[in-house]
Amino acid sequence: MKRLLITGAAGALGSVCRRRLGHLAETLRISSRSDLGEASSNEEIVYCDLGNKASVEKLVEGCDGIVHMGGQSIEAPWEVIRNSNIEGVFNLYEAARKNGKPRIVFASSNHAIGFHEQTERLDANSPTRPDSLYGVSKVFGEAVASTYYNKFGIETACIRIGSCFPEPRNHRMLSSWLSYDDFVRLIERIFAVPRLGCPIIYGASNNDASWWDNRMVAYLGWKPKDNAEMYRTKIDAELGPPASNDADAIYQGGLFTADAIHEKG
Repeated sequence: MKRLLITGAAGALGSVCRRRLGHLAETLRISSRSDLGEASSNEEIVYCDLGNKASVEKLVEGCDGIVHMGGQSIEAPWEVIRNSNIEGVFNLYEAARKNGKPRIVFASSNHAIGFHEQTERLDANSPTRPDSLYGVSKVFGEAVASTYYNKFGIETACIRIGSCFPEPRNHRMLSSWLSYDDFVRLIERIFAVPRLGCPIIYGASNNDASWWDNRMVAYLGWKPKDNAEMYRTKIDAELGPPASNDADAIYQGGLFTADAIHEKG
C-alpha cells in the first residue's frame, strides 16, 4: 500500500498498530484526538475528531487501507458513544465511499456478543447480544460495514477483539485472550488476501478454553500461534477462580454484564 491510515493511534491497540504495521505501507497516516508525539520517518500525523464529518473526509483522502482503532473503547455515557462510535463510524464509511473505497479493519469487540453465556460456542452466524452501550455501538459498526460492502463494495474485516494484552489478566481471559503477535498477524493476513469480503472474525489466540469458532474465515490463512493456557498456573496462584455467580464466570462479556447479575439478584 502507498498509505495506511491508523485511527486511534494514541490508544493501547492503536499504539501497537503504529509500532508494528509500518511494513504494510510506504506511509502510515496516524490519527487521534490526543498527543501522538513526533512523527517517525514514514509517518504523517493528522489530528481528527471522528464526529466531525469534514475532518474525517480529509483524513481518509489518499489512503489505500484503514485500520480503525479509533473511538470510545469502553462503556461511557451515550453522548460520548454516539459521537465517536456512531457518528464517527458513519463518517468514516462515507469518507471511504467517496475516496477510493479502501479496505478497512474495523475494531469490533467481544462486547457485541457479551450476553452469551460462557458455556456457548459461537461462530460468525451467532446472534449479537451486546452487553453495554459500547457493545451496541460495535453491533452498529458491524451493520454499517455490512451495508457499505453490499451496496458499495467496501471490504471490511470486523474483528470482535477479545482481550488483547501482553498476557491474560484473569480466568475469563484464558478464553478471550488475543496476543499482540496474533493480532498483528491477523491484520497482515487481512491486507494480504486478494478478496476479503466482509467477515466477522473472533479476535482470540489459539486458546484451549476458547468460546469462539473461526472456521468461516479459514480462507484468510490466519493461524494464531499463542495459547493463554500457558498462563493458567500463574493466574490460579495469583487470583483463584471467580465465584460461580460472578459476572466474569457467567457471561462472555464478563464485568460489562455485572449490572444485569445484580438486577437478577
